[in-house]
Amino acid sequence: MTIKNVEQLRASQCVPCEGGIPSLSPAEVSRHLGQLQGWTLVPNGTRIRKEWIVKNFQEGIEFFKRVAEVSESEGHHPDLHLVEYRLTVIEIWTHAIGGLSENDFILAAKIDEIPIVLKQKNNHSPG
Repeated sequence: MTIKNVEQLRASQCVPCEGGIPSLSPAEVSRHLGQLQGWTLVPNGTRIRKEWIVKNFQEGIEFFKRVAEVSESEGHHPDLHLVEYRLTVIEIWTHAIGGLSENDFILAAKIDEIPIVLKQKNNHSPG
């Protein structure tokens, strides 16, 4: 399988998957992950995950709305988690095969283009 760079992933469309295809090999997953910033493989190797700490609860909800729009247009739907009111977590995998396909990396690349307002880091030292 040819591994697409991030621009090629963003220009691609997810292909409907009803199962019956193998998930990507660990080597293919590793090469795909190398094209993305901040996405990690979950310990069992069947999903990719990324976390952001957003400015506030409302920004988390707004970000998820924008993710939902992209996901609907791709016909590929991630798990969305909002934890402790501003930790946003997205996990992606191809449900029909119980593992990872190129669709997952296409969607991740497109999610990375969505605007998000992050919590500002506190640069002041105590005291």
